[in-house]
Amino acid sequence: MGTGQRILLEVDDAGVATVTLNRAEKHNALDTAMFDALLDVTSELAADRRVRAVVVHGAGKSFCSGLDISSLGGNGLADSLLERDDADRGNHAQRVSLDWRHVPAPVITVIHGNCFGGGLQIALGADIRYATPDARLSIMEVKWGLVPDMGITQTLPGLLAADVAKELTFTGRILSGTEAHDLGLVTGTADDPLSRALDLAHEIAAKSPHAVRAAKQLYDETWSGADPAGALLLESKLQVELIGSPNQLEAVHAGMERREPRFTDPD
Repeated sequence: MGTGQRILLEVDDAGVATVTLNRAEKHNALDTAMFDALLDVTSELAADRRVRAVVVHGAGKSFCSGLDISSLGGNGLADSLLERDDADRGNHAQRVSLDWRHVPAPVITVIHGNCFGGGLQIALGADIRYATPDARLSIMEVKWGLVPDMGITQTLPGLLAADVAKELTFTGRILSGTEAHDLGLVTGTADDPLSRALDLAHEIAAKSPHAVRAAKQLYDETWSGADPAGALLLESKLQVELIGSPNQLEAVHAGMERREPRFTDPD
């Protein structure tokens, strides 16, 4: 199945969704159609209860080279930045990065080739990132006289110290996948990161989807540490919902019987 020419979407029998940025001839640069397609696919994934893990990658030579500069300043882009459909979810450009957090299943991005500017911010919105050692990553907006504005204030602080983030942002310098891993910007590197991501996605898909979704919610809502009491209470609330539920009992029975569990999808 697909969500238009810019994005391809497939969901296999295990519940692993593969999202392909499909503008290879432009290194998957972000234009209006790509923004719209990404918002459509995150909405579709959020609503599809079969989906247990998501892998996002780019067709062709790059993950995403960032904003299509030919669209910069056109189509009322600047005026649209202050528009909000939902104050808590940002503008359209910010939602392209942050709406991956509203997909209940874990999201893994696969980075190869160029991953610049908005492309990097999309990758940062995922739960896990794998890159080739020779991938090229950059917070590149300063090159165009701009600041990063696609939700990076909500994603980067959990990964980098402020001084490191500032150095990368002030210079726009290009990192290899290896250096990005050393800094903590990506989770790991592999010569074939797509295979590694798909293997991980299928491993996750074999676990209780209720437990995995609850774990993603727990960390996404508490990792900043701003409200310790609220975080501890959420741990307990989510656990109470899981204890004695069909999938939790199935996990126990399968473990005791030394067989593969047979989990049901969320309602």
